[in-house]
Amino acid sequence: MGLFNFFKKKETSPDTTEKSTLLAMPMFNDSERYVVADVLEDLKNYWGVLITDFTGDDNSAVFKINDELVILTYLPAQIPWDEISRTAQYAYNWQTAEEDLKNHNGHAIVSVISTQKSQVESYSILSKLLSSILSTSNAIGVYHGSQTLLIPKSQYLEKSSNLLQKKSPVHLWIYIGIRTSNEGNSIYTYGLNEFGKQDIEVINSQLEIEELYGFISNIAAYVIDSNITFKSGETLGYTAEQKIKITSSAGILVEGNTLKLEM
Repeated sequence: MGLFNFFKKKETSPDTTEKSTLLAMPMFNDSERYVVADVLEDLKNYWGVLITDFTGDDNSAVFKINDELVILTYLPAQIPWDEISRTAQYAYNWQTAEEDLKNHNGHAIVSVISTQKSQVESYSILSKLLSSILSTSNAIGVYHGSQTLLIPKSQYLEKSSNLLQKKSPVHLWIYIGIRTSNEGNSIYTYGLNEFGKQDIEVINSQLEIEELYGFISNIAAYVIDSNITFKSGETLGYTAEQKIKITSSAGILVEGNTLKLEM
């Protein structure tokens, strides 16, 4: 199956912009696990963050990253397989996910507790912590259930490096779904509501999936990085001449109101 030869189920987009605990799960095979001292060392040396108020051990630890409270717990057990297998069906970015994960027997629960920091700051801390776990262990990848994301280790480490340039690793934070039909190609975001924004849809476009994917990825990153809120009736484009109409209405592929781009 090619990268974009993919059909995505209908999702329920988050209906609240209130901050909540962020949660993700790195997964391990063969009873592998992280070493918390190595994780903390990588956080300090690679990401340059401030670690304070540490208590705990390799099984369970609580500490602060740049004053944001985080909890790291290891469980010597598989994530419920129905969750993994259901999400793996739609993980076009990790086409061997189900095979690679079928025998995983351990996972960590990584939590970032809500504070007064912005959602972008909280997600950045989550990604830095996950990156340090991945780079200092034999973790296979990350399961981010709230956005139906399964991301292999190499891809997560590659995308998280965007944070070094103060850019949001949008593909680690939101899902971009794809659907093709005889009427055209459709694409949508799932997770922008986490940042107080409406999700975006392009329905039955005659453009190629690759072009749509690149455009939506750039727009989603722009919305998050620049805290942009598009409104119904506005237009957007890469040039002054390009005017893509924006309409807010009930979602087609995502429940709730979404922004439709006429492309």
